[in-house]
Amino acid sequence: MQLEKIIQKLKEKGCKITPQRRAVIQSLLNFSKFPTALEVFNDIKATNPDVGLDTIYRNLNLLVEIGIVNSINLPGKDVKVFELSIDGHHHHLVCLNCGQADCLDYCPIDEQGLQTAAGSEFQITGHSLEIYGYCHKCKSALK
Repeated sequence: MQLEKIIQKLKEKGCKITPQRRAVIQSLLNFSKFPTALEVFNDIKATNPDVGLDTIYRNLNLLVEIGIVNSINLPGKDVKVFELSIDGHHHHLVCLNCGQADCLDYCPIDEQGLQTAAGSEFQITGHSLEIYGYCHKCKSALK
């Protein structure tokens, strides 16, 4: 069900539904937490040995660009993780110690105030917010 919903969004945005793109989306659906591009690659490679890592990156970047996938930066690790954006716009809490990323169920950004701060010369089309700190487990270990 979710796969078809996502494919419909892609079609609405004028994107072709290639086997590789379908495989990337299905792989993201397979993960319970946010995978790295390499984890997506390894998942797909198990059933599609001819797929290349550059193809995975290209498809992930396109899906991020059109708003189907969110990219989350993990600090200090020079790594991004990815999630399907099927539940609407939201942000993330990222642990600086273990890298766990959790969804913040709402957007705390005042869009109108943000546009006012940016000024009339800059048109905002979107935003992303990652809040860094320590998860409960890591916070307890720091004491």
